[in-house]
Amino acid sequence: MPNIRRTLKRREVSGHARYLTFSCYRRLPLFNNDQIKQLFVDQLDLTRRRLNFQIYAWVVMPEHVHLLVMPDTPEVTASHLLRALKRPVAAKVLTRWREIDPPILNRIKDKKGSPHFWQPGGGYDRNIISDQEILEKIEYIHANPVRRGLVDSTTDWPWSSALWYDRREGLAMDDLPL
Repeated sequence: MPNIRRTLKRREVSGHARYLTFSCYRRLPLFNNDQIKQLFVDQLDLTRRRLNFQIYAWVVMPEHVHLLVMPDTPEVTASHLLRALKRPVAAKVLTRWREIDPPILNRIKDKKGSPHFWQPGGGYDRNIISDQEILEKIEYIHANPVRRGLVDSTTDWPWSSALWYDRREGLAMDDLPL
């Protein structure tokens, strides 16, 4: 059976929100450290300002991330956005880990001995076209830590946009296109 992940193509459609999911290398919980989660959130904000895209929802889980975004221009593709977001995070974390040599460093090396922070490939990508789907994805994203048993309430997990929707705390979300 062919590897379906390698044959899937992104469908860049201007005006569609994008639901993106991507994982840490080998789905290891590389986001167990709050400083690393905050580094990701800071980079998400910086990347949004640099590339000019809308953020409607996000969550950082121990081993993966969900985003609901909408690029403002056709030039900002999902691939471009993900590269601009993921590469700086990986570079900073791996640089720090090389300095302190934690045990996880050996678990994230490939066969050639090169360390990786992110799972190779594009992750999961879906165009979201209806208002109902946007609201469903936001609810799904915010409920992820509750479903996993990490917290009792969506607003107990500080590493998502649920706090913005509830109390206007944390990384500001853009107005929904509803």
